[in-house]
Amino acid sequence: MSAVVVVGAGIVGSSVAYHLARRGVPVTLIEQGRAPATGVTGDSFAWIRSSGGHWPGGAQDLREYVRADYRRLEDELPHIDVRRTGSLSWSDTPAQDSRAGPGQFRIGRSDIAALEPNLRHPPDQAIHTPSDVGVDPTALAHALAAAAGDHGATVLHNTAVTSLQVTNGRVEGVLTSNGLHTAATVVLTAGTGVPELCEPLSADLAIAASPATLARVTAPPGLVKTIVASPDFEVREVRDGDLLLVVPHVEGTTALEQSAQDALQRLKTTFQGSDQCRLLGYRTGQRPMPAHGPVIGYVTHDRSVYVAVMHSAITLAPTAGRLIADELVTGRSAPELRRCRPHAH
Repeated sequence: MSAVVVVGAGIVGSSVAYHLARRGVPVTLIEQGRAPATGVTGDSFAWIRSSGGHWPGGAQDLREYVRADYRRLEDELPHIDVRRTGSLSWSDTPAQDSRAGPGQFRIGRSDIAALEPNLRHPPDQAIHTPSDVGVDPTALAHALAAAAGDHGATVLHNTAVTSLQVTNGRVEGVLTSNGLHTAATVVLTAGTGVPELCEPLSADLAIAASPATLARVTAPPGLVKTIVASPDFEVREVRDGDLLLVVPHVEGTTALEQSAQDALQRLKTTFQGSDQCRLLGYRTGQRPMPAHGPVIGYVTHDRSVYVAVMHSAITLAPTAGRLIADELVTGRSAPELRRCRPHAH
């Protein structure tokens, strides 16, 4: 089979490389950072929702396969940690809390307190989604990239891709900080960096950058039991004693520091036993937001360049990686990706 170069070892690129390597394709995964998931993947809240939320375009088509693909990955990669905690969400508007979707349940204060016993003041009602899960996105990307290597892939870190190598109108690989890497097909999974790399191809890729700030907080293990989405914050335990806390994004270093401290204070006000909670740090990631849903498919007629950019990438990556690998190996279009094509809209 022809060689493939995958640009970007975030969750999408690592998944694509893993699924290709499992199929016996010679693949090289190239990452500019020192390790997988050093970009926006590592700044993700990684709440995998089975109901609710905004799923534009082809995202809705892929969503029905997500749970099965995550269970498959758990079987194939036994070291990954998928935390099946369910979620609790409530708002300041009681009418909004009464609308439960498929697989969701409207519950009262006593049931909320049973699920989250450390809440100081449980709300009157909330939406409980038992099937929601959370993952450690950095650990998952590392596991996928390592497994790709175990199946024969070449994984390169600290290697920045500067441009596509175009010869006589055909892309023949990528130019990087350590030289040329040739390929029959280049798969671009570098998030908000993809449009710039595609500029020589005149590809019209509407991919905006949406800033999101996430704080890491050390806490007593088990302080937060589920994925909690309250009017004031979203929080979940990513691993024992380590919380992820969504911070309202503001511009400016001082303002962002204050926003993180305020979010931590709201957490302490909400959960009893949280006096030991400490802010470990916070980072802002630039999430790629394709205007019409996931952008997945070839952007050249000769099939030398393939792009894969989506939100929410953590949710969709296992499914997208499987389908992309199948398309590249078989040459057949996956019907599940019909509405994700770069020119579909």
